[in-house]
This record gives sequence, C-alpha cells and structure tokens, in this order.
Amino acid sequence: MKYLCLIYDAESRMPATALEGPRTMMAEYAEFTESIAKSGHLLGGEALQRTGQAVTVRVRGGKVARTDGPFAETKEQLGGYYLIEATDLPDAVQVAARIPSAKTGSIEVRPIQVFG
Repeated sequence: MKYLCLIYDAESRMPATALEGPRTMMAEYAEFTESIAKSGHLLGGEALQRTGQAVTVRVRGGKVARTDGPFAETKEQLGGYYLIEATDLPDAVQVAARIPSAKTGSIEVRPIQVFG
C-alpha cells in the first residue's frame, strides 16, 4: 500500500545552510533516504522551498486570486515529503518515525486513495 509522509517542522529551527555540527540534518536525510531505498519502501520524495517562496491560489466567481505564502499560519510548515510503499499502517509509521524531522517536528502519514 502507498503512503504519503508529509514532513512538518518550524522553518525558524532549520539552518540557512546544512553545515551545522559534525552530523548535519542533510547527512541524516541522505542516510535515511538511502536506507529506505535499499529496503524497497521509497517510491519518491522531495524537499520544498521555504514558505516565502509559496503562493496560495483560489478561484472565486471565475476569478483567480493569488496570495503570497501558505494559507494557514502555523508553528510548523510543510517542508517536504516521502512517498513510500509499506505493507500496512504500522509499517508506514515505523518508516515515518525514522525521518530525521520526526525528532523536532511532525510527520503526517496518509494512505494514498485508490480509485476504481
């Protein structure tokens, strides 16, 4: 079964560069990504630009409205995702718990809806 792991963390806690300490967050992510690729869980994933680069789009009455930034003001922002294959929800949770940002932020695990 496919699951989307949405990675939320406070942008204010994220360094401007990945060069902090001997074991950087980027190194942890590289190690994690390699491990789930080897285990067969990884289907895809990407990091997202900071929220300052985002826009929110709405169409009301046939008119397009664009707002800078994300829609909701939250303490944690969506920073990236992994699309994984897991045998069931407990397996997906085990994978999500190993995502480095789970230590400081949160990981939302959602099953992919299959139509038809």
